[in-house]
Amino acid sequence: MPFVSAKEMLTKASKEKYAVGAFNITSIVQLEAILEAATEMKAPVIIQTSVTPAKFLQPEVIVAVCSVLAQSADIPVCLHLDHCTEVSFCKKCADLGYTNIMFDGSHLSYEENIKQTREVSDYCHQKGDITVEGELGTVSGVEDQIKVAEDEAQLCNPDISDDFVKRSGIDLFGPAIGTAHGVYKTENPVIDTERLFKIHKKLNQPEIKTPLVIHGGTGLKEEVVRELVKNGGAKYNVSTNLKHILIDSTYEYISTHPGEYNPGRIDSHVKTVTKERIKYWIDLLGSAGMAK
Repeated sequence: MPFVSAKEMLTKASKEKYAVGAFNITSIVQLEAILEAATEMKAPVIIQTSVTPAKFLQPEVIVAVCSVLAQSADIPVCLHLDHCTEVSFCKKCADLGYTNIMFDGSHLSYEENIKQTREVSDYCHQKGDITVEGELGTVSGVEDQIKVAEDEAQLCNPDISDDFVKRSGIDLFGPAIGTAHGVYKTENPVIDTERLFKIHKKLNQPEIKTPLVIHGGTGLKEEVVRELVKNGGAKYNVSTNLKHILIDSTYEYISTHPGEYNPGRIDSHVKTVTKERIKYWIDLLGSAGMAK
């Protein structure tokens, strides 16, 4: 089916207490694996590209390839630009066919974050059915070219979340609650699930208005993931895990097949391993069978 925006699928997820997996890609092999896994499990899915791979592969190419593959999938598929700090590139991707745009103004002052996020929101909404995600507070670690030291990470203040959402015009909200991009440096990172629930109550009760997004999803224990979903997380981002799988499975195949120069077999192995992991996430997030 054609691309859809994220708001409707995430509103449904928030109401029914599951989360939609939002998976970052850097290759067509990953894209195919994600769509095949989601289709087989009848799960809605969000395909994400960070800014660097989007520019490297070219957003025109990404939209074209994703569109062709999504046409044959009988599930809702959203194409999302992740963590973009450039208003102009947000607009370009919206023009080309992305159906969800994240402007990351977390590095800006509060008022400037609102101002620039609002510019992206207004532009995308005028274009049509394109939803916008914003972030308040900073998520530690590394995502694409954005680096935030752990001691600089600031959690989202629930008391101003409603003001931020209303004035920025966003459709989806990514509050900083202690999650981190990349690999966690401790086995038991402190994640403020109660803060997430407070924000969820403030924004989405008695009705769902602004579904919440969990960044830094790789490396958390299963019970923590389930708690985040239970407390309002409707979009769950997975990036680092898939990067590791891509590199590790490629190395694994080459190491066990020395002298074999067949890229197609490497791709096939990577795809198989990636599909298995995507199905794991879909099960954990509770989105299997929810593509109705």
